[in-house]
Amino acid sequence: MSLTRYKKKRDFTQTSEPKGEKKKKGVAPLTFVIQRHDASRLHYDFRLELDGVLKSWAIPKGPSLDPADKRLAMMVEDHPLEYGKFSGSIPKGNYGAGTVDIWDYGTYTPDGVTKRADYEKHLREHLEKGDLKFTLKGKKLQGSFALVQMKRAEEGNAWLLIKHRDEHATKGYDIESVKPARPHGKKVWGKADPEAPKEKEKAKKPEPSALKSVRSGKAHKYKEFIEPMAAQTREQPFDDAAWVFEIKWDGYRAVAEIGKKEKRLYSRNGLSFESLYPDVFDALDKIKEPAILDGEIVVLDENDRPSFQKLQQYGENPTLPIIYYVFDILSHKGKSLTSVPLLERKEILAKLLPKDHEIIRYSDHVEEHGKRVFQHAVELGVEGVIAKKADSLYNPGRRTYDWLKIKNLNTQEAVVAGYTAPRRSRKHIGALILGIYKRGKLIYIGHTGTGFTDKLLKEVYGALQPLVRETSPFQEKIPFNAPVTWVEPRLVCEVKFAELTDEGILRQAVFMGMRIDKAPKEVDHLDVEEAATAEKAKKGKKTGRTGKAAKATAKPASRQATKTARKKTTEDTHEGTIRVDGHEVKLTNQNKLYFPKDGITKGQVVAYYNSISKYILPYLKDRPESLKRNPNGIEDKGFYHKDAAEDAPSFVDSITLYSEGARKDIDYILCNNKATLLYMNNLGCIEVNPWCSRTKSLDNPDYLVLDLDPSDKNTFNQVVDTALAVKEVLDKAGAVGYCKTSGASGLHIYVPLAAKYDYDQARMFAELVAHHAQELVPRFTTLERSLNQRKGRLYIDYLQNKRGQTLASVYSMRPVPGATISTPLEWKEVKHGLHPSDFTMETLPKRLEKKGDLFKPVLGKGIDIAKCLKKMEGGA
Repeated sequence: MSLTRYKKKRDFTQTSEPKGEKKKKGVAPLTFVIQRHDASRLHYDFRLELDGVLKSWAIPKGPSLDPADKRLAMMVEDHPLEYGKFSGSIPKGNYGAGTVDIWDYGTYTPDGVTKRADYEKHLREHLEKGDLKFTLKGKKLQGSFALVQMKRAEEGNAWLLIKHRDEHATKGYDIESVKPARPHGKKVWGKADPEAPKEKEKAKKPEPSALKSVRSGKAHKYKEFIEPMAAQTREQPFDDAAWVFEIKWDGYRAVAEIGKKEKRLYSRNGLSFESLYPDVFDALDKIKEPAILDGEIVVLDENDRPSFQKLQQYGENPTLPIIYYVFDILSHKGKSLTSVPLLERKEILAKLLPKDHEIIRYSDHVEEHGKRVFQHAVELGVEGVIAKKADSLYNPGRRTYDWLKIKNLNTQEAVVAGYTAPRRSRKHIGALILGIYKRGKLIYIGHTGTGFTDKLLKEVYGALQPLVRETSPFQEKIPFNAPVTWVEPRLVCEVKFAELTDEGILRQAVFMGMRIDKAPKEVDHLDVEEAATAEKAKKGKKTGRTGKAAKATAKPASRQATKTARKKTTEDTHEGTIRVDGHEVKLTNQNKLYFPKDGITKGQVVAYYNSISKYILPYLKDRPESLKRNPNGIEDKGFYHKDAAEDAPSFVDSITLYSEGARKDIDYILCNNKATLLYMNNLGCIEVNPWCSRTKSLDNPDYLVLDLDPSDKNTFNQVVDTALAVKEVLDKAGAVGYCKTSGASGLHIYVPLAAKYDYDQARMFAELVAHHAQELVPRFTTLERSLNQRKGRLYIDYLQNKRGQTLASVYSMRPVPGATISTPLEWKEVKHGLHPSDFTMETLPKRLEKKGDLFKPVLGKGIDIAKCLKKMEGGA
């Protein structure tokens, strides 16, 4: 029981919520508090004192005195005891922004326990079991209650709060008709205060950000300074005994000059860092001998990885962990070392720097094994590696091929040329318009509208206002679909992006921060083009102009897995190219048997998808695809391939998303056209597996899914009975569900949500439906996820409702004997005698002609979960 999660979510310089510490156990009565929290969605927070903290649950509809109301309660992080006295406003932009009122408070006791000394032990044991029974003695709520954990909630945080029948029970209880015991401030009841108290804002004024400091002139620029040596760009990592390899840190390049009495710290263009990063500047005192150092200032995120975006916030949050990684030394004790070989310089540097210092750290290297270092960089999720010739000399101000940067992520510095007007509720800026200089002219390279916080939008907008001009800084005319404000091209930002188009435009550019250390005229090349040019010169052959090349090296493990999986079998020579909607799609090995017992070839699989493409594509469009590839047919195990967009043709759309599990960016294919669908089929994709959400709302699924997964001991009639039980629950809740065969052994039931809810909310409702359905057919069903615990029963799987999870799409073929198809059903067809083998690539086209697309409503109007919960919980 810790307050770590509570503290991690809050910035106590911005909110008046108590910081709190865990209290020791006492003998006083245990307390409870209920707070009405008018945040993005109104809810009530129910808190019980236990083991020195407040165990906490968020209750969307609030507690009730009516035993018929089974209120959903989502367990959240522990809160400090002081929070029980908190009421007030949490400022916009902070976790839980909105107004908090104390609705009720008092004491409580566990049911069935008489001695105070035994209270917490009993409560702790029953909390662990997921079954708490207690009696409240509050101003409004009194009597016996139960908190019951819902079966097999994935995170274990979904509970039900239930009022027991006693003299305090009240039928038809309406919590919103009862005013708080201690409302906050003088406000209209039911409306949240829009902003936090101004006194809080005045209490502590944070340091200005780097951008603000430069604008205000607080960060001065030195007239005389040393411009550090720079690296050329290369695409591929390599091994070479004559080279050493270092991690490429994602921060601000910084030169430190340390004299006997004075010291300086500045950027590559001479901008003083002394007031911006005072902790680093002060730490230079630990270096006891005169020296000139070259390194990188970085700030670490919560996963101890360098974050350029966090570095931008450092002035306003100086508690962030900051490090000066030093990788070179130019001078020592007044003697220049620029003509000394690199390894000798680093040996001097390592001896000079303080050991195990919190801020100043030596940036080590690995000799020869560049590929291994690069793979390590990929696993760490850092920007890439720097390769340096072991005997290279230091050439200040020069970009040289003795140093090479090899990127794991596609990043690019860009000049800000203007911005588009914001749309809908967004403020200040819609997107920044970006360019680079080529032969003295500013060239358009794209725009970025993502990666901003509200605060950052305001700050960048403020920095651009003094630079506004009437005309475009570009010579060519650039069309935009929103009004444009042009600015003098004096500011530089950094973006990450998915790829570079043939026209030299950055696709899916994401704003990372402003580069206060770069002059606009220095931004005179595209890194991915430079890397391709260097690789072409090295190899003596043509290199493509795609930005995917730089990222391709970041995935050696996945490519190796691909090669391993492609076992050489008897290869057919049948190849050809077909033209699909103006795109050339190459098809190979079309005579290869994919379903040996059925005599179905790869070409027939491609032909099937070609024939039903207009039906399946609406369910694939703009959804990341996790490719399941069976290039040698269904009798080979096959493999999953998520990171599949890097080598795809130009007609294949993609999206780059960071994977927490893989700790790197993943390039997902988006199947947005028929050519892409057939390209995937040609890769060996017998089945198609899209996400439940689309790119414009990745955290909000368009539907939830219940996967009825039978064991070997279940009959398909029992699968049908379970589906009908789910339908009964949905009908009572006023929700609609649409059934399809999985194409293998089960059934899938989809409930449309229209992207109105996030995955947690979808999964919560799916679990509730699964819970009630399982109670209708308990003899042969289970909610146990573990195969060992299912004991031959059908598993009602609601855990598929999670970002990144996939199921076989409707109309997808399945890699099982018979080449069955995942087929939508009318509910009147869901009856005993139904079987998935009835729906194959032979029968489905005729069925589509007759019935049309039965699944279309799944992408239509979504259900109202709140109304459904009300019917399920209250019987209304």
